[in-house]
Amino acid sequence: MTWEELEQLPEDIARQIELWDGRVVWVRRGPAEHQEFTNLLWSGLRRCARSEMDRNPEQCWRVHTETNIFFGRTGKSDFVTPDFLVARCLAEPYQDLHGDDVLLAGEVLSPSNTKTDMDEKKSRYAKAGIPWYWEVTLAREESAIAMIRAFALEVTHGRLPAGVHPLYPANYLLIGKWTPQDSERITTDFPFPIDISWPELAF
Repeated sequence: MTWEELEQLPEDIARQIELWDGRVVWVRRGPAEHQEFTNLLWSGLRRCARSEMDRNPEQCWRVHTETNIFFGRTGKSDFVTPDFLVARCLAEPYQDLHGDDVLLAGEVLSPSNTKTDMDEKKSRYAKAGIPWYWEVTLAREESAIAMIRAFALEVTHGRLPAGVHPLYPANYLLIGKWTPQDSERITTDFPFPIDISWPELAF
């Protein structure tokens, strides 16, 4: 399917589709908790971004939810829609975001997400050169976040035997992990200073 064909579909159907090199990938909407925790993370990240921009006015970032990231500079038939993201401010309003505009892409995992789907999506973020990726796991028995993991982009790979090549030329390495049981807050210095308490993320 092309972007132009996607635009002809009813909005409630089109918003459930990502195009991966023109291939239709259905994005199932999660339960209410999925949207709520996405919004709470957006709020926390936005607060941290604004605070850092106040300290360093030459910096400019925007935090978004469910916004398309287009890959390639021509055509729009290759994109993904992360649950939340941080991007550099664009020169003009109402412009499409591309991979090199994005600093951080994040996903809130719902029970409907399979590991295979998420691994493939994560590899697309890595291939686009997005330097940071966050993955949020929801608790199974209560409306709460069980874990947040932060990954940094690795564009080289370890030493491999002769003739062996990595399946993906770029990948993410785990650089932070937080749970309500072992940390009071989510703190990291990348892509800018982030400090979010668990009570901020309570449903």
